[in-house]
Amino acid sequence: MDKIDELLTRGIANIIPSKNELEKLLRSGKKLNVYFGIDPTATKIHLGNAVPLRKLQTFAELFHNVIFLIGDFTTLIGDTSDKDSERPMLTSKQIQENFKTYKNQAGKILDFSKIQVKHNSEWLKKLTFAEIIKLSQQFSFGDFAARELIKKRLLSGKHVGLHEGLYPTMQGYDSYFLDTDVQIGGTDQTFNMQAGRILQKNWRKKESFILANEFLLGTDGRKMSKTWDNAIWLDDAPNDMFAKVMAINDDLIIQYFTLATNIDLSEIKKIEEELKSGKNPMEIKRKLAYTILSELYCDEDAKKSQEHFQKTVQNKQAPKVLPTYKFSGKAQTRIDDLLLLTNLAESRLQAKRLIEQGGVEIEGSKITDSNLEIEVKNDMVLKVGKRKFVKIKT
Repeated sequence: MDKIDELLTRGIANIIPSKNELEKLLRSGKKLNVYFGIDPTATKIHLGNAVPLRKLQTFAELFHNVIFLIGDFTTLIGDTSDKDSERPMLTSKQIQENFKTYKNQAGKILDFSKIQVKHNSEWLKKLTFAEIIKLSQQFSFGDFAARELIKKRLLSGKHVGLHEGLYPTMQGYDSYFLDTDVQIGGTDQTFNMQAGRILQKNWRKKESFILANEFLLGTDGRKMSKTWDNAIWLDDAPNDMFAKVMAINDDLIIQYFTLATNIDLSEIKKIEEELKSGKNPMEIKRKLAYTILSELYCDEDAKKSQEHFQKTVQNKQAPKVLPTYKFSGKAQTRIDDLLLLTNLAESRLQAKRLIEQGGVEIEGSKITDSNLEIEVKNDMVLKVGKRKFVKIKT
């Protein structure tokens, strides 16, 4: 299997209009315009977001014209096609703050010396109202309203903003403005990516393609999401990343090797056969975690993280050197507040969930009440899950 074969099969759910047509174009030697866009609605990129980034990098290695598009203007609306409620409107300042770390995180996958970075505010904010009307005429609002979650919201009487229907139109214009040959995205973006194909057909009389990727599931088997605390983030500390990979369900091992590493598919086939023959999944997950760490960080970090996991999780030893937090608040403090202060939880809701699930300990004692006020003492050790520790200094 050569690079083009792998590009068109590995982790691919669908190719529109067809795989054969796109393969023929790729083998013709023509340089294609390829793009993948991401809206900076948050500050982090997770391992699932990296699946299309890997495809983008492959196109760059095949010497095509590749663009990593920051949707700083589309973020003003936000894509609600896979949401059961309207997105809150972000300000330009919030969008800029969210974007700050995006390129550094994506840089773990992408070689930006071969890839252009663009912002869709460069062209979308220049459109006049008359141009927006002309653009909107190319699409049916009925098609948008018929989408499953949009239809569900309408039928239940929930508010669906008129501006939400403009999102696919704006994304379609991105594709048209960039004269795109290939759009990359998850299957949930197919409707939006089809808008680009429509504009290319109607206004340029040109065929373009959609490369729809499979989803990498979260550590618990559900869609990778911050809400469910099941995401592996590209900026996770090496020790945390290693432990999260070790925590995935056994039935996700092959999917993670396929979508989250660059290991050759023939090697993955051998790993799959080993699993079927009864080899201990823990050993294979250790190899998976090491591979992911070595690709996103380096071999030395992967080795240290593996040793740390062995000591702190498998042998249940606390690490010799604990991160510390200088506490200057009230001696009597709510446990959820303390988890937020020490960055052991990202939100009060997550703190509550961790406590209720029995994942929080103080000095070895499990905490079960999220409203509990505790007496903060010097050198007190907080533990969250199997791998996160913080020592309090007063």
